[in-house]
Amino acid sequence: MPEEKKSRYTEAQNKATQKYIRENLEEIKFRVKKGEKEKYKLAAESAGLSMAKFFLTAANEKIERDSQPT
Repeated sequence: MPEEKKSRYTEAQNKATQKYIRENLEEIKFRVKKGEKEKYKLAAESAGLSMAKFFLTAANEKIERDSQPT
Protein backbone atom coordinates (compact mmCIF):
# COMPACT_ATOMS: atom_id res chain seq x y z
CA MET A 1 0.00 0.00 0.00
CA PRO A 2 1.29 3.48 -0.84
CA GLU A 3 2.01 5.73 2.10
CA GLU A 4 -0.31 8.67 2.60
CA LYS A 5 1.27 11.92 1.57
CA LYS A 6 1.54 14.11 4.66
CA SER A 7 0.50 17.72 4.30
CA ARG A 8 3.05 20.31 5.32
CA TYR A 9 0.31 22.41 6.93
CA THR A 10 -2.42 21.60 9.37
CA GLU A 11 -5.96 22.54 8.42
CA ALA A 12 -5.84 25.36 10.99
CA GLN A 13 -2.60 26.74 9.51
CA ASN A 14 -4.08 26.62 6.02
CA LYS A 15 -7.23 28.40 7.19
CA ALA A 16 -5.17 31.11 8.91
CA THR A 17 -3.00 31.57 5.81
CA GLN A 18 -6.03 31.89 3.53
CA LYS A 19 -7.60 34.44 5.90
CA TYR A 20 -4.38 36.49 5.93
CA ILE A 21 -4.24 36.45 2.12
CA ARG A 22 -7.89 37.53 1.81
CA GLU A 23 -7.50 40.37 4.29
CA ASN A 24 -4.05 41.70 3.42
CA LEU A 25 -3.09 40.97 -0.17
CA GLU A 26 -4.31 41.76 -3.67
CA GLU A 27 -3.57 39.84 -6.82
CA ILE A 28 -2.36 41.25 -10.13
CA LYS A 29 -2.43 39.08 -13.23
CA PHE A 30 -1.23 39.87 -16.72
CA ARG A 31 -0.48 38.03 -19.91
CA VAL A 32 2.58 37.92 -22.15
CA LYS A 33 3.08 36.55 -25.64
CA LYS A 34 3.95 32.89 -25.93
CA GLY A 35 7.64 32.32 -25.43
CA GLU A 36 8.22 35.48 -23.37
CA LYS A 37 7.46 33.84 -20.03
CA GLU A 38 10.64 31.78 -20.20
CA LYS A 39 12.68 34.95 -20.83
CA TYR A 40 11.26 36.56 -17.69
CA LYS A 41 11.64 33.36 -15.68
CA LEU A 42 15.33 33.10 -16.61
CA ALA A 43 15.92 36.78 -15.80
CA ALA A 44 14.28 36.35 -12.39
CA GLU A 45 16.31 33.23 -11.63
CA SER A 46 19.49 35.02 -12.72
CA ALA A 47 18.66 37.81 -10.25
CA GLY A 48 17.96 35.26 -7.53
CA LEU A 49 14.31 36.29 -7.31
CA SER A 50 10.92 34.69 -7.76
CA MET A 51 9.04 35.94 -10.80
CA ALA A 52 6.63 37.83 -8.53
CA LYS A 53 9.45 39.60 -6.70
CA PHE A 54 11.23 40.27 -10.01
CA PHE A 55 8.18 42.08 -11.41
CA LEU A 56 7.49 43.95 -8.17
CA THR A 57 11.09 45.14 -8.05
CA ALA A 58 11.00 46.23 -11.69
CA ALA A 59 7.71 48.08 -11.25
CA ASN A 60 8.89 49.82 -8.08
CA GLU A 61 12.18 50.84 -9.74
CA LYS A 62 10.22 52.32 -12.67
CA ILE A 63 7.90 54.24 -10.35
CA GLU A 64 10.87 55.59 -8.40
CA ARG A 65 12.78 56.55 -11.55
CA ASP A 66 9.75 58.27 -13.12
CA SER A 67 9.02 60.25 -9.95
CA GLN A 68 12.50 61.81 -9.89
CA PRO A 69 12.57 65.42 -11.05
CA THR A 70 14.46 65.92 -14.27
